[in-house]
Amino acid sequence: MKTIQEVAKEFNITPRTLRYYEEIGLLSPNRTESNLRTFSKKEIAKLKLIMRGKRYGFSLEEIKEMVLLFDCDRTGIKQLERTVEYGAQKIKEIDEKIQELTQLKNELIQLHDNFCEKLAKLKGEDANE
Repeated sequence: MKTIQEVAKEFNITPRTLRYYEEIGLLSPNRTESNLRTFSKKEIAKLKLIMRGKRYGFSLEEIKEMVLLFDCDRTGIKQLERTVEYGAQKIKEIDEKIQELTQLKNELIQLHDNFCEKLAKLKGEDANE
C-alpha cells in the first residue's frame, strides 16, 4: 500500500489529480483508520492505465469506461473489445491529423521557397543599383 503522496510522486502528478480521479470514479483508494488514502497494487495498475490512456489522447470518460469494464467482466473480453474500438477511432483521428499537418507543412515549404526566391530577387536588384 502506498500513500497519496508516494503515488503522486511516482507518477509525477499532484495529489489533487488523484483525488479528482477518485471523485469521478476512476480510482477507489482504501482508507486508513485516520481516513488517509492508501493505494493498492490494483489501484496503481489502474492509474498506469489511466496515464497511458491520457498519453494516447483518450478522454477521461473513455479511459474510465475502458478501465472499469474489467470490474464488470472478469474475462477482460468487454474491456478489450471497447479498447480495440476506441483504439481504431484514435488511429483514424491521428491519421487525419497527420494528413492535415502534412498538407500544412507542404504549404509552408512552398511559401518559404517563394519568400526565399523573392528575397533573393530583391537583394539582387538592390545589389545592382
